[in-house]
Amino acid sequence: MLFNSRYPTLNAKLFHQQSPVPLKGAKAGHFNAALADELQWNEQDKAAWVEICSGQTVFEQCPPLAMVYAGHQFGQWAGQLGDGRGVLIAQVLDRFGRTIDLHLKGAGLTPYSRMGDGRAVLRSVIREYLAGHALNALGIASSNAVGFTTSTQGVQRETLELGAMLLRTSDCHIRLGHFEWINQYAPELLTEFTQKCIEWHYPEALEAEHPVLAFAEGVIQKTAKMIADWQLVGFAHGVMNTDNLNITGSTLDFGPFGFMERFRPNWINNHSDHQGRYVYQNQPSIGHWNLWVWLNNLIPLAKEQDKEEFKQQLVSCLEAFEPAFLAYYTEGLCKKMGLPQFHHDSFDCGMAFLRILQSEQLDYTQSFLRLQQHDYTALRDDCLDIRQFDAFLQQYHQIREHQDIASLDQTMSEVNPVYILRNHMAQHAIEQAERGDFSEVERLFTLLASPFTRQPVLEREQDLAPLASDVPEVMVSCSS
Repeated sequence: MLFNSRYPTLNAKLFHQQSPVPLKGAKAGHFNAALADELQWNEQDKAAWVEICSGQTVFEQCPPLAMVYAGHQFGQWAGQLGDGRGVLIAQVLDRFGRTIDLHLKGAGLTPYSRMGDGRAVLRSVIREYLAGHALNALGIASSNAVGFTTSTQGVQRETLELGAMLLRTSDCHIRLGHFEWINQYAPELLTEFTQKCIEWHYPEALEAEHPVLAFAEGVIQKTAKMIADWQLVGFAHGVMNTDNLNITGSTLDFGPFGFMERFRPNWINNHSDHQGRYVYQNQPSIGHWNLWVWLNNLIPLAKEQDKEEFKQQLVSCLEAFEPAFLAYYTEGLCKKMGLPQFHHDSFDCGMAFLRILQSEQLDYTQSFLRLQQHDYTALRDDCLDIRQFDAFLQQYHQIREHQDIASLDQTMSEVNPVYILRNHMAQHAIEQAERGDFSEVERLFTLLASPFTRQPVLEREQDLAPLASDVPEVMVSCSS
């Protein structure tokens, strides 16, 4: 590995140095060899992956540490939070020269554990491992993981479960909540911390007339892109607290996430979200709200005489979020639909299709595939309101008339996945893994690595459709 340890150079108030505490009887779960290659792991590193991914090995070049931050959870100020069970064990350069964090999850108690036990269980580790892998393969900015280990040690949740550790990778673990903590508890650090965030993650902003404003604009744009990408594949994060969004617009902190199956925009995939704050349809507005909270924490960077002007400039930055999100989403929806982006009716036609999916409760992923395959008869046969579908199809054909259909269809095949990580797929892999059999994790890992390509030898019937209507959905808990 080529180390680039930079977070430990920040003020010591921002973290607590400590080594991970290994679980008893650590053993191999699954290893992401392709990602290890991308991170420039040598053969010795790869041979020792179980020891690294179970907290038995640390690196003298990077003193391990737990970060402190704060946040708003479910819209309410939650005070000081932090890495309650995670430790940043290294920062390394990948083969593209980017600095990547190696963050060990389930690594034991830290000063920020609050009422937790510092551990993670195999169930949640497998879900995060597969979800990060799936999003990356879909081309969506996200954390990933080099591998995970299980153990013989029990961890108490609703029941006694197997303890596990995940070695998560991300381009950034600096959250919006870092700025909230600094403003509340160490405001003297804000200027230097912001400067480092710009140098490390938005160096192009240093050339701008107002680097902090350019930094804000960058975070807003990347967050808008990430959420648009989520919406396009039907991904619901489930817990969009300000401490769960980072400054680079890459997906972080998988809890009770879900890839939507039947198109229900108000589906509550987090059973602790009693008000439905974080449902799929709310994600763009929640992203906007989180950014508003974050921008308020940049106001102290203004010179006293320019404070009101700076506030207005930050407001102007935030005003770019909605049009940016809509632009990214519209472009993506047109690609999924095989419609020309320049046509004035393309977006309305896409919305008409989504209304059909919602009213008819059709599978989101499979419906776009049928459209891509021109299987209009199968789509129509699944609809109770035939007139609604026929009206849509007429408009759809009119817009595509005289267009380069082959090119539009090719684009559809590049953006409409055949496979997503359905909750029942993950659950089946978890149940087998809890019995010591990781073959289903391996099968799903391979399947989800090429989500746009049909894999008839590897796929199973349950990979392609939601559960039958008389079978209860898999309920996902916040506990992990």
